[in-house]
Amino acid sequence: MKKKLVAALVIAMTMCIFTGCGGDDGDSSSPVSALDPQPIGSEQPDTTDPVGGSDVESSDESSEPSEEENHDNMYRSEITNEWIDESLRDQRPIAVMVDNEKVALPHFGLTEADVVYEIMNSTANGRITRFMAIVKDWGSITQFGSIRSARPTNFMLASEWNAVLCHDGGPFYIDDWVKKSYSANLSGGFARFDNGKKTEYTEYLTYDTYTNTSKNKTYDGLKQRFEKSKYSTEYNSYYEGPHFKFAGEEIDFADRSDAKTAVNVELPFPHNRSTLKYNEETGTYDYYEYGAAHLDPLHDNAQLTFKNVLLQNTTFSELDQNGYMIYNAIDTSKRSGYYMTNGKAIEIYWMKSSESGITVYYDKKTGEEIEINTGKTYISLVPSDGWSDLVIE
Repeated sequence: MKKKLVAALVIAMTMCIFTGCGGDDGDSSSPVSALDPQPIGSEQPDTTDPVGGSDVESSDESSEPSEEENHDNMYRSEITNEWIDESLRDQRPIAVMVDNEKVALPHFGLTEADVVYEIMNSTANGRITRFMAIVKDWGSITQFGSIRSARPTNFMLASEWNAVLCHDGGPFYIDDWVKKSYSANLSGGFARFDNGKKTEYTEYLTYDTYTNTSKNKTYDGLKQRFEKSKYSTEYNSYYEGPHFKFAGEEIDFADRSDAKTAVNVELPFPHNRSTLKYNEETGTYDYYEYGAAHLDPLHDNAQLTFKNVLLQNTTFSELDQNGYMIYNAIDTSKRSGYYMTNGKAIEIYWMKSSESGITVYYDKKTGEEIEINTGKTYISLVPSDGWSDLVIE
């Protein structure tokens, strides 16, 4: 019996020598991370001091490939942290003004945006909103919009991204903003598509030339517009670096006792009735307005949806009696806000120190700059006098 046991041990040791035991583990790399009129809706600022890759190789042949594998000639986008083509690394984004009146629907191409701002465009007409879409890969655009005019606030926000603002004019209040040294914009003259609507709802961005046969007219696309402009297609000296800090691992706030449920978010914009609903299947927030899902006919009626939601409690100033206004987006008083992801929300505060400076978001509990999840982001500057009407449930 002892002889049999010894023989078995010898065989086992021999097998280990020939087959080898264990394997090598690789390192997983982490992603790189004015106006001065009396403000409306101002609240007491929060002055309380806050409390202060490489591929992975596995010895298990049956294991799934690492998330970081097979990304040759790609890099992580500085706007979404998603993998995109390396050729886009230095390309500056565009910021596109999109009409959000009901008659302007459906919007074409909006699901291609990396970040979408929704802000009050006027104090009149039920505080109607307008979108400003940040698009990194604008070379892929075939039809985006429809396009509408800009407001002073948009120049401040677009400059945070070193983005070229694409719009069709605007009130004279934007004149001084157009002249700012950091400002870059392409205004009007974009392609006109036949859609059966009034002229103001027919203008769309294209990348290359577009010929409208019914009008017998050819329009320049972004490619031609940039070539004829004084603007570089790459980041310039006004670029202040990445806008967000991205989390190395998925954030769900499961360990945060202060996190609140956020599966239904209703913004205080009476005209549009803007709503974000958490979709458990996709893990993102689907956007609705005018009582219906926002769909993109250019992409098989895909729903407009976001991984991250940032809401900023922001004061504003009226410029006249006709509804024109400007957000007081430059603010260092630690104004309140929310960050939402994966069906949960935490309280934050935000600060922006200059016209072209980046808006930075801080965790109200820790006082540290927040990290956000990989994916697209929705940002809304919520008027402070309506902040108490914001619904999060």
